[in-house]
Amino acid sequence: MSVVRRIARPLLALTFVDGGWDSFRHPAEKAKKAAPVLEKVAPVLGLPNDPEMLVRANGLAMMGAGVLFATNRAPRTSALVLAATLVPTTVAGHPFWEADDPATKRQQRLHFFKNLGMLGGLLLAIVDTEGKPGLSWRAQRAAKDAKRAAGAAKKDARHAAHDARREAKLAKARAKAQVADVLPDLPGS
Repeated sequence: MSVVRRIARPLLALTFVDGGWDSFRHPAEKAKKAAPVLEKVAPVLGLPNDPEMLVRANGLAMMGAGVLFATNRAPRTSALVLAATLVPTTVAGHPFWEADDPATKRQQRLHFFKNLGMLGGLLLAIVDTEGKPGLSWRAQRAAKDAKRAAGAAKKDARHAAHDARREAKLAKARAKAQVADVLPDLPGS
């Protein structure tokens, strides 16, 4: 792992671990903010209508995925989990479009855009293969190799069939010659 990744992952994860711990320990305030969003989303997703429990669960997911991401354990998967937890947190926690006070609106917009920036970093982490080929490339390469192997096998089979036909003709000619040598010439032949 590069030095940049060793430094960047824990730095990016720190906000999630801290925010997740706070959400898990003190969900009441965040549950009040999340309630209007959860009323719309929970029935569609089949989630219980318990804002405090969902805020705690989101916080627990943030903490767990944040620790995994910071310690380079399943970094792409943990980044995906962090991105999934960041979206509802951002929408419910920083609705700057609803604020009336200009200072509050500016503050909420700042946090909203900061979270969008973090989401961008997580999206980069999701697709980061650390210089190794990704699953898509490996699948395409395996398909290409299989196609090449099938073509070579088809060519080999065609050559083997051609060689077998030639050998059969030669064997037939040899058998005919042997029969002619063994059998005396018959009258009228």
